[in-house]
Amino acid sequence: MSQSNSPDVIVVGAGVVGAACAYYAARNGLSVTVIDRGPVAGGTTGAGEGNLLVSDKEPGPELELALLSTRLWRDLADALPPGTEYEPKGGLVVAAHEDGMAALRTFAAAQRTTGVSAEEIPADRLHDLEPHLAAGLAGGFHYPQDAQVQPALAAAHLLRASGARVRTGEQVTAVLTGGHGEVRGVRTPAGDTHAPYVVNATGTWGGELARLAGSHLPVMPRRGFVLVTEPLPRVVRHKVYAADYVADVASGSAALQTSAVVEGTPSGPVLIGASRERVGFDRTLSTEALRRLADGATALFPVLAGVRVMRTYAGFRPYLPDHLPALGADAHVPGLLHACGHEGAGIGLAPATGAIVADLIAGKEPPLDISPFDPGRFAATT
Repeated sequence: MSQSNSPDVIVVGAGVVGAACAYYAARNGLSVTVIDRGPVAGGTTGAGEGNLLVSDKEPGPELELALLSTRLWRDLADALPPGTEYEPKGGLVVAAHEDGMAALRTFAAAQRTTGVSAEEIPADRLHDLEPHLAAGLAGGFHYPQDAQVQPALAAAHLLRASGARVRTGEQVTAVLTGGHGEVRGVRTPAGDTHAPYVVNATGTWGGELARLAGSHLPVMPRRGFVLVTEPLPRVVRHKVYAADYVADVASGSAALQTSAVVEGTPSGPVLIGASRERVGFDRTLSTEALRRLADGATALFPVLAGVRVMRTYAGFRPYLPDHLPALGADAHVPGLLHACGHEGAGIGLAPATGAIVADLIAGKEPPLDISPFDPGRFAATT
């Protein structure tokens, strides 16, 4: 695909969401330039675990988006190099007590009506799926549609497959507009790049890019930590998490919340999460958060108690008040499309997001109803 300084689409953000937007736009025959002030996957994507989940989502628009993405990730696994480490290993949600199991049964029954596969696993069968799980759990649910990728590699491979011109280390300082407020391109320290469409895929900085364009999105960062162990034999086969993780995902609390999330990786290390708190862009190491993560992981998998943690890292989820991403055209700035605010689900929801954005630019009907994700729903807060 030929590229010039006047592409059809400028995608701002080289994380996995921006990469998916570039990939599907290119498949629609559009020329694409991707601009990021940092490296590829240098923000939230690079700090993610790579979860592709349906198990943590209640019936509604986000679950519909996740189910579409689940199908698209399977297609991408065949189309992209194996270096993305796509692994359809499934998820296992466990409950410590019978009241937790009752809540999981109700949740899973509602999910099944939307096309989610969820199998109840009684306590005496848990060790068939995860031999190293702690004894005494009440049971769990197995979600075979859950999967995982290596997020930074997935973003890089999507960008390479798109054929987009990728410009890293360039911060967008202005969104250029015409006489009627329509998008004309962007400005960076390297100069102006013109295009009739700009996609805001800047994650936690989505509100800032919207402001540059004269619009509004109340995107806030929500900090999370991940522990990474030394390489191990495959002691954790699925993505395993405690039932309270679902409630934490849906919570709007600014306070520190932790729930045990444990998963192995093809390369050996075990990833341990998940914590959530709204502290702005403060990267200060929280020993309390790390202690809670370690305690939660060893409560689920006692075998991890003697394992060394090699490193920790922090990232910022792009949080919107109603927990749904901003996805679609900006009502006030023609040519500006938003693809941000996915919170902790951006890696999983990236393909559906990219496909929808590309369809909108190409004048096609999106594959599902995107009205719940309308960026204009926040206009009243300006």
